[in-house]
Amino acid sequence: MVQQDFQRRMPEASRDLRKPMGFWQRIHVDTPLLFSLLVLTAFGLIVLYSASGADKHYVQRQSVFICLGYVVMFTIAQFKMSFLQRWAPWFYVAGLGLLVLVLVMGTGAKGAQRWLSVGGFRFQPSEALKLAVPIMVASYLGVRALPPSFKHVLVTLCIITVPMVLILKQPDLGTSLLIAASGLIGLFFAGLRWRYIFGAGLLGVLGSWPMWQFVLRDYQKQRILTMFNPEADKLGAGWNIIQSKTAIGSGGLNGKGWMNGTQSQLNFLPESHTDFIIAVLAEEFGLFGALMLLLIYMVVIGRGMLIAIRAQTSFNRILAGSITFTFFVYVFVNIGMVSGLLPVVGVPLPLVSHGGTAIVTLLAGFGLLMAISTENRKVSI
Repeated sequence: MVQQDFQRRMPEASRDLRKPMGFWQRIHVDTPLLFSLLVLTAFGLIVLYSASGADKHYVQRQSVFICLGYVVMFTIAQFKMSFLQRWAPWFYVAGLGLLVLVLVMGTGAKGAQRWLSVGGFRFQPSEALKLAVPIMVASYLGVRALPPSFKHVLVTLCIITVPMVLILKQPDLGTSLLIAASGLIGLFFAGLRWRYIFGAGLLGVLGSWPMWQFVLRDYQKQRILTMFNPEADKLGAGWNIIQSKTAIGSGGLNGKGWMNGTQSQLNFLPESHTDFIIAVLAEEFGLFGALMLLLIYMVVIGRGMLIAIRAQTSFNRILAGSITFTFFVYVFVNIGMVSGLLPVVGVPLPLVSHGGTAIVTLLAGFGLLMAISTENRKVSI
């Protein structure tokens, strides 16, 4: 069965019924999504300035990567999805090659080897797999009968597992789990049968003990135990969570005011400009500020899901759904770990936390959503 079997196309006779395309449509921009992203990144810079202790270097560096990310986003938005679908295997193989290079000649920090340095510029190849994996999963499943058969489910799981194992060796548990989530979400949007989902859940329960014994490292086990009882080691493993919850709770409804948070400004809160930045926001802007940020995230996610629902091909629908729901997972995991509901796995708050490669990768993903949105509009009457 070929790809064309799953594509709905407008009949030739109906082309004259299409609405004329406006300026933003001609340059392949989804205006609601773009406006939401601009508000989110601008708000993120305001919070980052305070979280970094008014360090202009962090804000300037973040601004450069945001601008670069928007350039990448607009560029990718011009691509035809059929082109990406054809080249998906090559993107995927190239990403795996970079992960192997990281293990062979990568640079390390804090006991982890996760980066490649080229000409003085350091980047994290695992971030690229956050796009390469869902694109590959969507490409593989998009040209096959759906819901996927057991054989195709197994092949898809292999596509997901290979980069996940390579990233675990760096080690980077958080990124490996997010990449696994991006692929599994694509499999779910392909119409995965519920018996497979329940079966996977059962296997997860049965495999939890072997994973705890033979896969997780000691510091990873400590993070899980700390989630249940951070007070057991107040000055050690539990320090981050205790200070984070203190910052969130002390903000109240309206917060202490911008640049006036005590936990962050007095350096009680570690990693305040990266993983724990939402604790800074909650302390200085209060519950209302945190809810405003969540509202912006909801608008972005809602728009992405609408694009996925309107997608005209299986490839577009699976990819759009995977990118959007994975973005939701990033937000959920970060807020969960900062508030003590999930273990600390080093997941930054998307488009708000300080970070270079992650921002460019996220905006590149939204470029894919805009490309899909453009194709959706081209077939509307």
